[in-house]
Order: sequence, then C-alpha cells, then structure tokens
Amino acid sequence: MPPAKSRTIGLVVLLAATATAAIARADDERWDGLGRELAEYRAQLDAVRRENGGVRKLPPVAFFLFGMGDRRKLVYKGGVLRDARTGEEVRRWDVQDERIAPSAYAVALKTMGGGRVFLVEDEEAVWLEEDGRKTALARGRVVLPTFAGRRRAAVLRVLRQELLINVVEGRPTPNFMVYPKPWYRDGAMMAMAFEKTGDLDLIRGWILGLREPYDRNNNGEDEADNLGEALYLISLVSDADHPLVPVVRRELKRFEKGRHIEGRSDFAPHPVYQTLWAKLGLASLGLDDPYEAPRTADGYAALAWWAPRTDDRLAQKVIESDAYPYLTWAGSHFTGSHRGKLGDRDYPLTWEADASQADYRGMNVVDPAYAEAKLCTPHTWHAAEALLDLLDREP
Repeated sequence: MPPAKSRTIGLVVLLAATATAAIARADDERWDGLGRELAEYRAQLDAVRRENGGVRKLPPVAFFLFGMGDRRKLVYKGGVLRDARTGEEVRRWDVQDERIAPSAYAVALKTMGGGRVFLVEDEEAVWLEEDGRKTALARGRVVLPTFAGRRRAAVLRVLRQELLINVVEGRPTPNFMVYPKPWYRDGAMMAMAFEKTGDLDLIRGWILGLREPYDRNNNGEDEADNLGEALYLISLVSDADHPLVPVVRRELKRFEKGRHIEGRSDFAPHPVYQTLWAKLGLASLGLDDPYEAPRTADGYAALAWWAPRTDDRLAQKVIESDAYPYLTWAGSHFTGSHRGKLGDRDYPLTWEADASQADYRGMNVVDPAYAEAKLCTPHTWHAAEALLDLLDREP
C-alpha cells in the first residue's frame, strides 16, 4: 500500500483533474448554449428584416461593444479587447474560434492553447471569465429586461443595448465615438425609448442640468425643433418650474409665424415638425398651447409619428435614406409602411453615414473601414426609432 502522503497527493491530483474536466464540460455547454441563442437571434433578426425594409450592407467587421450605461466602454474585435474611447489595449488572446452572441451581451473565445474565455455583460458589470477566474472589467448597475413574451425579444434586446452603450457619463450621445456631445433631437428620441424601457434614470441628471434652449451642434444653428424637444425632455423628469422652461417659452416667440413656429432644422425649414415638437413639449408639461401645425409641405412632417394623425400629414412622403435610416423608420412608423432597414451584420444593427458634423476618425478604434466609409455605428436615433416602432407593433 502506498504511504499516506502519496495517497493524499494522488487524491488531490485526481480531484483537481476532476474539477478541471467539470469546468471544461461546463464551458463546452456554455459555448453550445450561446450557439443556440445566436441561432434564435438570427432567425428573429431575419424575420424583422423581411417584415420591414431589408438590410444595408455594413463593413464586414465582426466586433462587439461592452459598457452599457455609465460603465467603461470596451470594444472586442479579433482577439483584442480595447478601451473604446482611448484605444488602449486591455487584453489580447490568440484565438482559434470566437462566438459573438449580441442578444446575450456575450463573446466566447476558444484560444489556441485550448482554453475558454467568456466576456459577458449583465446587470452588475462587464465580466471577464478565464481560467476559472471571474473579473469585473467595468461596474455600474443597469436594468436589463429580456422582453419576455415578445416575438422579436432578442432583436429588441440588441436595439436597446445600442442605445445604452451610447450613454456616456449620464449623457445621451448619438454615437459616443464620433459625437462628443448630446443632441436634443437624438436625446429626445432616446428618452422616449427609455421611458418605455425604464431607463430614464440613466440620463435624469443631464436633463435636470439643461440650461440652454438649443444644443447648437448643427454648425452652431439655433434649431427650432430643439425648443419642443427640450420641453419634452424636462417633462420626463421635472415640471414647469424647471429653470429652462421660461427661457424656451420666450424663444418660441422668435419663431412664431401666425399660429405655428418656423425656423431651420437640419439646415432647412420644417414648420410642421417644429410645431409638433413644440406642442408635445408644452402639452407634456401641462402648459397652454397656442399653436397649430400648418397645412403645408414639410419633408419632416411624417417623422412626428407620436403626434395626432391628419389627412394632410398622411399624404407626406416617407423619406427613403440609407445614410439617415432613422428618417425612414420614423416615417414608416407613422404610415405603417414598414420600410425601415437594419444592418446586414449580427451586430451592430444601426448606423448613420455622411453626416456633416460627425468626426468619423473616432470609428478607427473599431476599424478604419468605418472611418473611410464615413459611417458610424451603432446610432441612437436609428436604434430608438426601430425599437419604438417594433414595441408598438409587437404583441
């Protein structure tokens, strides 16, 4: 019989080998489970594309962003994890195979050495799981509903992720890599989605701190729709006593033309759209509304799908745009024409291209192909419009 010490060592070795084998089996099951989730997500995504306007081709780059809400922003691509704002390398692996499962907020890797790595984001943190160790790479509480019971729940989860990933230090940005500041127009649509999904607390502080009636992000212009958007945003977290409200009401008078307001938005007059935003903002705060939307041609009239329908607005054409797909989704939401597109990749689903105020160099941290194409992704106005349209349609 072997001495007691040898038996003890042998038992320890056996237990360690057993534990290692159990971990390997669990990792294999997890890999397979992510594969099944990815297949279900792709089936739902294909259905959404068929039911709507199809796809736009995006650069063939496989990547995934982590850092919903106010967490550190990280980007995984090709075995490398980087800080998505600075480009700093966080971790690197020699990868044999990878599995990106967007609706699970997860990336799984098989390394050349036979190991398994899991990058996963949940309600508590972004986690790195490797060699039996679990490390938090970015912390911060977020709520992550599954949209259980909805036919396209997996797609809704990804659209919502594309919104939350662009909240930076409590501020809602169109795309944090190319737009350093929030825009009232995009922010209002994000907030409309956040009200539905229970995420308003993430941007509450930004809204409460608003003091300017315009964001002046479009080449410094005072855009008339900003006034109604500011009022609407305030109504979600405060009331008519907010200090910006009287400032906005004075500014509205600058743009009054008869019983409507008219100025410039996106470098063109859009009196119907601007007036409808003013009406929504005033009504949301319970304030007197002296305005009526004019019965005139306005290319943006169909974007205000949340406003009461009228025959003349229903006659407005839906803007078909592959560069600004949020315009198509909004108009389709209003008319019920289902023309909005999503990207042809598993992730991301949303984008914007050829925008005059975007600094596309920021997309180099993902891949130079995006910067060269003058295309940023994901984009929050696009994600908000698609999410809100699908939520209104899905049982």
